[in-house]
Amino acid sequence: MLVPRALRSLLCVLSCAWLHTGAPSRLKSPALPIQSEREPLPSKGSSGCSFGGRFYSLENTWHPDLGEPFGVMHCVQCNCEPQKSRRGKVLGKVNCKNIKQDCPDLDCEDPILLPGHCCKTCRKDEDDKKQTGSVLDSFEYFHDKGKDKEDDLHKSYNDRSYLSSEELGPRESRTDFVAVLTGVTESWLPSSNGVARARFSLTRTSLAFSITYQRMGRPSKIGFLDSDGTIAFEYRVPKGQSDMICGVWKNLAKPQMRQLQSEQMRISMTTSTSRREEVEGKIIKHRALFAETFSSTLTSEEEYSGMGGIAMLTLSDTENNLHFILILQGLIKHKDKEPLLVPIRVQLVYRQHILREIQANITSHDPDFAEVLTDLNSRELFWLSRGQLEITVATEDQEPRQISGFITGRKSCDTIQSVMSSNDALTPAKTGGVGSAIFNLHDNGTLDYQVQVAGLTSDFVGLTIELKPRRRNKRTVLYDLTPEYNKATGQAQGSWSRLEARHIHMLLQNELFINVATAHSQEGELRGQIRALLYSGLEAPRHELPTPLAGHFVSPPVRTGASGHAWVSVDKQCHLHYEIVVAGLSKSDDLTVNAHLHGLAEIGEIDDSSTTHKRLLTGFYGSQAQGVLKEMSVELLQHLDQGTAFIQVSTKMNPRGEIRGRVHVPNNCEFGTREEMEESEFDDLFTKDPEELKKDPHTCFFENQHQAHGSRWTPNYDKCFSCSCQKRTVICDPVICPVLTCSQTIQPEDKCCPICDERKEPKDMKVPERVDEHPEGCYFEGDQKMHAPGTTWHPFVPPFGYIKCAVCTCKGSSGEVHCEKVTCPMLTCSHPVRRNPSDCCKECPEEEKTPAGLEHSDMMQADGPRHCKFGKNYYQNSDNWHPWVPMVGEMKCINCWCDHGVTKCQKKQCPVLTCTNNTRTEGACCPECLDSKEEDDQVMKAPDKRRTWRH
Repeated sequence: MLVPRALRSLLCVLSCAWLHTGAPSRLKSPALPIQSEREPLPSKGSSGCSFGGRFYSLENTWHPDLGEPFGVMHCVQCNCEPQKSRRGKVLGKVNCKNIKQDCPDLDCEDPILLPGHCCKTCRKDEDDKKQTGSVLDSFEYFHDKGKDKEDDLHKSYNDRSYLSSEELGPRESRTDFVAVLTGVTESWLPSSNGVARARFSLTRTSLAFSITYQRMGRPSKIGFLDSDGTIAFEYRVPKGQSDMICGVWKNLAKPQMRQLQSEQMRISMTTSTSRREEVEGKIIKHRALFAETFSSTLTSEEEYSGMGGIAMLTLSDTENNLHFILILQGLIKHKDKEPLLVPIRVQLVYRQHILREIQANITSHDPDFAEVLTDLNSRELFWLSRGQLEITVATEDQEPRQISGFITGRKSCDTIQSVMSSNDALTPAKTGGVGSAIFNLHDNGTLDYQVQVAGLTSDFVGLTIELKPRRRNKRTVLYDLTPEYNKATGQAQGSWSRLEARHIHMLLQNELFINVATAHSQEGELRGQIRALLYSGLEAPRHELPTPLAGHFVSPPVRTGASGHAWVSVDKQCHLHYEIVVAGLSKSDDLTVNAHLHGLAEIGEIDDSSTTHKRLLTGFYGSQAQGVLKEMSVELLQHLDQGTAFIQVSTKMNPRGEIRGRVHVPNNCEFGTREEMEESEFDDLFTKDPEELKKDPHTCFFENQHQAHGSRWTPNYDKCFSCSCQKRTVICDPVICPVLTCSQTIQPEDKCCPICDERKEPKDMKVPERVDEHPEGCYFEGDQKMHAPGTTWHPFVPPFGYIKCAVCTCKGSSGEVHCEKVTCPMLTCSHPVRRNPSDCCKECPEEEKTPAGLEHSDMMQADGPRHCKFGKNYYQNSDNWHPWVPMVGEMKCINCWCDHGVTKCQKKQCPVLTCTNNTRTEGACCPECLDSKEEDDQVMKAPDKRRTWRH
């Protein structure tokens, strides 16, 4: 049994050699257990700690799992402590401690040790009961909003396209926040007239933000401040003319997540104009955000007043009541500790005519205010839809102050879009057709739309925007787009300028649908829900029509009920940005959807030649997939430029492609992907100055050069080896090349392994199908390939190649990959040998002798003899010892030995006892019978006999 990586990490940590990791190395030793491919890898530059081959976020705690035979050390607790480098970058430091000494003293007579615990506990007859207090919102409408959406729905037709909040999976859960930004006071005067409103959506560890601003220049920087006022994240605003700023803060650490959830973070925006302006505000949660459909940013006409606010508004579902909540900033000037009651006046104004007025009192400590304007008439609703209503808030104290703003539809960076599929039609079918639409809502209530349709089974009849019907034969059409539809192109483009306030409300609440009717399907062949797609930060042009994905475009065509669309772009570094949305994937067709990837997205070429260029984009579960592909072949980039590339989504039911679409992305990447000319993110980890390297006690000296601790390189003596520096010790392992299936290969000068020469492949030779073109099996992240059910393989881990000491199996029933170490047979010879460097197990030689050159044929460990290092101690070959684990002590029940530079450990095998009464004495490894223990006690009392027996 090899020494687990986690034990080496623990020994490293606890010998005061801290693990500083700003971006953990992605290189894995071939002698280590293979991790599940579903475990997320840390993104480049993310802060955290690397321990035992796993990555932990800042302030994470865990019990180290040292692997067999040691197991989980439940009495040792490790945590990843944040620590700032000299450059101010937050890094992670692993710290472990023994928590057994902190176990409480128990009053019970017979305490028990529960599995997975360090401290003993008293027996409990009853389980603890936990109660969670419900959070009540004072504004009842927002508390009840969204309930009973489907109670009145007739169930005789398809209603699966309506996505309620309960249907969203855990990967799609999100938390919304809001902030009001006003001028920062400097020298008793605010630094800006500006007021900004920021809306945030937190999904997993990414925070997307949409910011609008008024009465200030375009900001150049946005900073997120933690509770100490330190900038936790800074976003540089790209130049532009829009008053909307869109961005994403990715990979939030746990401390930042906690501060965000507990409302301890602030946001700041500054301009780079001649007069520097700055606005700042607190980021808060609010229950009204999920129901908000109209909004207003409130500003003051006073110069540098520091006042501002926002109004979040929504209509009732059935009545024309306008609910609103005000969040006010700087309107009340009161610094005393005791709260002050201030009367305010809220007015609804149209062209300086007061339509409604509400008088109320607010406190200086809690200036937020909520109210309802009941029974809006048709004129008020019309002005609301056109963005012509103004809301004003004024104080009625001795020094009146006022802020105001126009009410418009809610603004955000999200994309209003819809995918129409035949499986989501009122009468579900599998036609292979697709419909795709994008929308843009303006402040004056005008809705721009672009629609494209393909793969219809009969003649086009109509294109409409509708409500969700209560019955199949009672559809409610809001707007008919049929006149704008061009049958030759399959597209419709135009504007809907008569949107009512109720329609805007329903649009932004995801309650509208778009329907395509045909001659054979008068009620609709394709249908889709119009939904807002959360801003992702990818450089994909969402304002343009996406690429439609349909079974109609697959070769041969697939009659599927699914469809989709994709946005694809290529940036200056020739990296591919993609975002895919699918609809109509039926879970009933794949009963094991929870165990399988819902789909596999890939990009390739449309070509009749035998040589194909394909790249797997990603595997995904829900209805979306997005990412960046950085390693693109020149051929694939050329196909994108020429419009002969495709995006394809494969599923278990259709492994050769369920939906597909042709992609045309003009680019100037004739030389392939370019390297990003950015400052290395590892500067804080690896010091490059030779003089600094010499001073570092962990530096390795190899081939007359100093190498930094943690660095990896290809040695000069053999390009087919990969070396790394681990605290003054150089470890070099051979690169195992994959087996090629092509007939013609070439050997690049700077590479170890040969590659296929596609130029010399015979035209008529059929290229063997690759494994990754069969998604009905298991997807393994290591080699990024699909493996057929029931197959076994040695995992491929770059740059090491194939790991012969591990075998992976694809479980066809669940789609999971199970990897385990190869069990080597027991050998009877005294000097076993490894025939080849890539072999996992040793063999007995034909003649009982150590073959010449064994030291070189085995994996080479630095430039010296093959000794073993365990903790701080070095051991010669064949040495035996009991391991000493920090904070635990000497583990006498485990024996370790040095086997040609590799430390191996094994737990002591205890004999099977035949007695009924047995016990385990302190410090003993195995239990023993009570009878034999009594005899031993008698022997201990007879020192003369004991001395005789020793001789």
